[in-house]
Amino acid sequence: MRRHAVMIGRALALGLLALADVVLAAIALIAAVMMGVGLILLFPPLIKLIRRRTMLARKLTGRWLGTEVAPSYLPPPPPPRPQPDGWYRYQRQLYKTPWWPAWNDRMRWLFTDPATWRDGLWLCLNPVIAGTFLLLPFVVIGGCLAAPWYPSPVATPAGFVAALAAVAATPWLLRAYGWWNHLLLSPTAKALLAGRVQQLDQARLEAADSQAAELRRIERDLHDGAQARLVAMGMTLGAVEELMDKDPAAAKVLLAKVRDASSAALTELRDLVRGIHPPVLAERGLGDAVRALALDSPLKVTVTVELETRPDPPVESAAYFSISELLTNATRHGGAERVWIDISRQGRTLRVTVTDDGAGGADPSRGSGLRGVERRLAAFDGVLAISSPPGGPTTATIDLPYALAWSEPDEKVQMPRWKHAVVAFGWGLGWLPLFPQGLVVMVLKIIDFEERSWFLALYLPEPWQWPLIVFNILLGLTMYGVAMAIPAVHARRHLMARAASARLGLDR
Repeated sequence: MRRHAVMIGRALALGLLALADVVLAAIALIAAVMMGVGLILLFPPLIKLIRRRTMLARKLTGRWLGTEVAPSYLPPPPPPRPQPDGWYRYQRQLYKTPWWPAWNDRMRWLFTDPATWRDGLWLCLNPVIAGTFLLLPFVVIGGCLAAPWYPSPVATPAGFVAALAAVAATPWLLRAYGWWNHLLLSPTAKALLAGRVQQLDQARLEAADSQAAELRRIERDLHDGAQARLVAMGMTLGAVEELMDKDPAAAKVLLAKVRDASSAALTELRDLVRGIHPPVLAERGLGDAVRALALDSPLKVTVTVELETRPDPPVESAAYFSISELLTNATRHGGAERVWIDISRQGRTLRVTVTDDGAGGADPSRGSGLRGVERRLAAFDGVLAISSPPGGPTTATIDLPYALAWSEPDEKVQMPRWKHAVVAFGWGLGWLPLFPQGLVVMVLKIIDFEERSWFLALYLPEPWQWPLIVFNILLGLTMYGVAMAIPAVHARRHLMARAASARLGLDR
């Protein structure tokens, strides 16, 4: 009863909101007429107003009706960039300021986006659709309340039955309204593709920037570290050559310094190579590489690894350096004493959880280290989720989808009992209408066999025999088809659910 009361309240609220759309649709119609006479500046604010209304509809559809509807708009155009001479170009026109090119790009984006016109169609039809699906029960209930005033003796019982039917049908009507919103307000394939292309372009640019920064770091480390030591070693060896005959003792001292410098240069080169790609990562895999990283950390680090297969080397490298950066942040900024690192698999997703007992307050928007981790993971569609309340603890979760191959057969989800019953019924009894009461009777009918035996169709009058024969054949084929389709559909839904769960990190 309480559930139906909530459904009725939601239906009434959505229906009244749809009636208010009549005013917005009238404003849109007036604005369209004014734009037709040249007031094109009204187009962007009008579309902005309509999009706010449709975004509210998407939000209420997901929250109240359980039908998630994502925005369906194409990505906005990037801001205009000046030419080398400082001017901004839009098609064949040059402008001193970016205002007009940005406005033209925005107008073109709004006008060519199919979602703009789908929103307008939804706004015009929503009062009719919502009035039909959502306000109809209230009209029926209102008529039922007026039933006692009618002179007919069956008006009151009929009105009471109609009111109960309207209340019972409210959840189904809300579901139909949610389907209508999903039909017009959900993303199109073009919008999804455009958003995916923009996401990949952004990931490519960030990966290129990260690679360029890494190359600059390597160049700087080589120039300021190993290269400088090698130059100093060469100068020292030159001095040794001069002192070899004059002062052998001083030459021996300089040779000792050269030996120490070569040892330091070798250590720096090893550290540099380890920063590029640790040998232990290539030889032993992610788990042992992270354990070696934990041994070098001043913190008490507990590492748990549950991986049956190794990811691809680029994914392993991204995960390793992300863990290294998170461990460095916990040491430098978090004031932590203990860190727990858990590496596991979720289907084909590589999940890494790093938890420390530090002071908390980590925010990717305020630190370049966490932003670097996000850029590194974005190249592999990975995501970084941070939970770091003030006072701690800090938990960082890394998800890298499709990073692992299946090492075991897919886990099968059992079908419900009623599906098993339907499948067993179809396979067990489908032969009865198809063969003895269908195909066999059809053959006997064609050859004009007079023996009726237990063939039911032959006992009917002549005009009804062929329809029953055809019905039995179709019934048998349908039973077999349903028995084969139910497991196939169930398996397909299971695979789609697993694919959706694997891509969940991309939508967060």
